[in-house]
Amino acid sequence: MVTRPREQAGGLAARIEAAGGRALVYPAIEIQDLPDARAALEAIARLDSFQLAVFVSPTAVRKAFELMAKRAWPRGLRAAGVGGATRAELEAAGVKSVLAPQERSDSEALLALPELADMAGQRVVIFRGEGGREALAEGLATRGAQVEYAACYRRARPDTDVRPLVAAWGRGEVDAVTVSSSSGLRNLVALLGAPGRALLEAAPLFVPHARVAEEARRLGAASAIVAGPTNEEMLGRLVAYFRGA
Repeated sequence: MVTRPREQAGGLAARIEAAGGRALVYPAIEIQDLPDARAALEAIARLDSFQLAVFVSPTAVRKAFELMAKRAWPRGLRAAGVGGATRAELEAAGVKSVLAPQERSDSEALLALPELADMAGQRVVIFRGEGGREALAEGLATRGAQVEYAACYRRARPDTDVRPLVAAWGRGEVDAVTVSSSSGLRNLVALLGAPGRALLEAAPLFVPHARVAEEARRLGAASAIVAGPTNEEMLGRLVAYFRGA
């Protein structure tokens, strides 16, 4: 089962199918445009006044560049992404020399980069969804940066009938579940309710990094396997798991 937002699920689903599996696309997060994107538009109008622009996800890149329209990326503005998938999305948008952690895809890994050790006097804008964790902004601020947010989308729980999924799951048609974030996992648990939650607790759950695995264990998952955030890492871990099984 692939629970990424529908617009992000196709790549992983296609790889699963190409490897001989069956991908059940069941989004646990819905990406929505903000009814009022004024704050992001104002930040974009002042992009050349920042020294660093941080993007927390591939979705943040796509939504921010939709709002930028044809505006050119300011010369001298550094860009950073939380992980390799975000860096790849920035590079596809034409941004060069993107700072991003190699091993993990979270705020702590980005903050560990030596290029961000001294941020005194630096003005930073963080493109993200509405709400979210504060660790990145707080970490940069403690190093002397002036940080502001530019929310350019919001995440919502889909309004979906889960009964066909739970029925298929009960027939043994779901062998593994992949999730992309803690919020997606919480949405999935809420959508499934008590009958589905028992199934989820027994299924191997593949997650992008350790923080999501911790949340999965807190929610009662019996097996949370850290695979990595990219499609290739997730597929590789799935193939290794079932080859071993």
